[in-house]
Amino acid sequence: MKFISWNVNGIRACKTKGFDDFFKESNADFFSIQETKCQEGQIDLDVEGYFRYQSSAIKKGYSGTLIYAKKEPLSVVYGINGNYNDEGRVITLEYDNFYLVNAYVPNSQEGLKRLDYRMVFEDEMRNYLSSLSKPVIYCGDLNVAHERIDIKNPDANVKNAGFSIEERNKFTELLNAGFKDTFRTLYPEKVIYSWWSYRFNARANNAGWRIDYFVVSDSIMDKVKNAEILNDIYGSDHCPVTLEIDL
Repeated sequence: MKFISWNVNGIRACKTKGFDDFFKESNADFFSIQETKCQEGQIDLDVEGYFRYQSSAIKKGYSGTLIYAKKEPLSVVYGINGNYNDEGRVITLEYDNFYLVNAYVPNSQEGLKRLDYRMVFEDEMRNYLSSLSKPVIYCGDLNVAHERIDIKNPDANVKNAGFSIEERNKFTELLNAGFKDTFRTLYPEKVIYSWWSYRFNARANNAGWRIDYFVVSDSIMDKVKNAEILNDIYGSDHCPVTLEIDL
């Protein structure tokens, strides 16, 4: 099965920059999207051949998640224990032998002013993923560059959102709870990024961060065939990431 995850930084804007062509060409079984910045009814998002599941923020033009799935799930859950639906941050699809969890993890913001909120989210997400009764595929914009290899300028960013020690430690806690970062497990020394600032010509200079992930339960890591970061795909300040797995 082929999974794709992409923070599109506004689905309506991304659709003017080649999203539909990429979606069609990729022919993914599951396509998870973050930061849709779109509410139900603002644009027709139905795609033939796919079931669509969307969670929108109350605030217009903010956050939001979306999953396209070729196969109808057994169940759909929005949020974590009923929380975070006000910002449309989490969708879970249940299937016979796995759960797919798509998340747009809160940004800690400048000066780490939302770090406390982020820490609570991380703990609740880790506990939630650990509580699921089947293997988990957890994907999305997780808003953290875990190790120094995952960011172009680590020393300059140690106190910035996305590379603070607090956020990085929470990601380590998640992995220690029984999960694998698929890309880094397969490619322990590969330097490649999934997000670039719009400032300072960052993408052209490849001054990026790897903050988009597919994380899976330890028990199914051996079924992973490949994980890629498609940094040649444009349309957002993020690029898509992929997972191929035999489940």
